[in-house]
Amino acid sequence: MKFSPALRLAAIAAAAVFALQPAQAEEGSLMVRVRALHLDSANKDSTGLGLSINNKTFPEVDFSYFITPNIAAELILTYPQKQKLYSNGTEIGSLKHLPPTLTLQYHFAPNATFRPYVGAGVNYTNFSSVEFAPAVQAALKPGIKHNSFGLAAQIGADVEITKGTYLNFDLKKVNLGTTVYSNGASAGKFKVNPTLASVGLGWRF
Repeated sequence: MKFSPALRLAAIAAAAVFALQPAQAEEGSLMVRVRALHLDSANKDSTGLGLSINNKTFPEVDFSYFITPNIAAELILTYPQKQKLYSNGTEIGSLKHLPPTLTLQYHFAPNATFRPYVGAGVNYTNFSSVEFAPAVQAALKPGIKHNSFGLAAQIGADVEITKGTYLNFDLKKVNLGTTVYSNGASAGKFKVNPTLASVGLGWRF
């Protein structure tokens, strides 16, 4: 049985978390957050077609496991997001992307009311349901590479509202892009490289 790269990434993250469990004995080692996330794409295109996708806001959920009071591993998940694809401002198609991200964080003040952190890790994105307008399909026979791996960096803070409940602010920069093909040959790179700003609530168990 074959598993998707996204499922393999989640399995690796879960295995790493459970393998490190003995290092953290205190209660409250798991935090779950639900956030509203805004994607702002850098839209860097080397194909000459002026490619871009729309910016959008969507929900995401993340799971953080505190290996020590200061160090946590965070897995960020959402459902496949549909984006419109443009060429020089004209809509030419659409696609979906599923972008799970795994980061390792350092929390500076784990027992304070205001708890800032920084993190770094890796993003995997799967592109699917790629569709082009009939005229574009006939003229260029376009396609894209469906898998992307890139680095991710983040900065954020948890603010304790009540015991075990937190207001969260988070900002990430992710390297995310794909190769664009025309008639089976590479036409260049399209780099989304989004900035991801989010706010939400977290619960520590």
